[in-house]
Amino acid sequence: MSGPVEPLRAQGRLGASGRFGASGGLETPTRGVSGALAGLLCLVLTASLLGGCGSFWGKKEITENTDPPDVIYGKADRMINKGSYDAAAKEYEEVDINHPYSQEARKAIVMAAYAYYKAGKFDDAVSAADRYLTLHPGTQESDLAQNIIGMSYYDQMLDPKRDQTNARRALEAYNTLLQRYPNSRYAAEATNRQRILRDLLAASEMTVGRYYLKHNNYLAAINRFKTVVTDYQTTEQVEEALMRLTEAYMALGIVNEAQTAAAVLGHNFPDSKWYSHAYSLLGQQGVEPQEHEGSWITQTWKGNGKPA
Repeated sequence: MSGPVEPLRAQGRLGASGRFGASGGLETPTRGVSGALAGLLCLVLTASLLGGCGSFWGKKEITENTDPPDVIYGKADRMINKGSYDAAAKEYEEVDINHPYSQEARKAIVMAAYAYYKAGKFDDAVSAADRYLTLHPGTQESDLAQNIIGMSYYDQMLDPKRDQTNARRALEAYNTLLQRYPNSRYAAEATNRQRILRDLLAASEMTVGRYYLKHNNYLAAINRFKTVVTDYQTTEQVEEALMRLTEAYMALGIVNEAQTAAAVLGHNFPDSKWYSHAYSLLGQQGVEPQEHEGSWITQTWKGNGKPA
């Protein structure tokens, strides 16, 4: 507050402010009563304000942690060791908030991200890790921050029949990790999870594609199988995807694309059961597998099983 509030003076007594009216009755000292009410209100306001302006206006007072940064950081470390991850994250954030230029502040951000991850608060973990990478790119803990983002999305994955937004985000995060930090201690795990994520996403595309194919929505089915062939060639799902492309294109009467799909399948997976299905399907229409240079399938695979 700007200064003490001066005490209100007492209002005049009846003899000083009241008077008799023309009828002989006593007139009410209206101005004196109003002044008293105003004074009372002012006293209430003053007491409330002196008791804390913030609480009067419905706002909580902001308290600053005055402990040194190493003390707060050490407290957070002990909380993590005890498994109190949520509380530890808040302590790490206290270091960054109250001591942003201290030695501990930089690492406290990424440790807050890790603590939030361990607490299962994945959105907070991603947010803190993103903040670290924005403020401190290329520093010692950058790969850890990137890995925390990948882990946070990875742990939220669902089965292939459900929405795969988190799986895609996890794959993107791990791709970034391996591109930026190929020698990271997290690279091996990221590579393994890449493979798992690609298989999951390819399986998801196949599930939707089969549904469309079953309901004779051939163009929609082709788009799903095409995604598997173009984006997930290293997964086991690609064999069936090529066979399903043969099936869908034949249903639409686009024979050259059906022949190309079967030919690429046979060239790269000659012993696959899916190639036997595709070959038989073409044979029923009196045609054989044959690559056509203008096909997107040929362009994608370059005729030798390698991605374009």
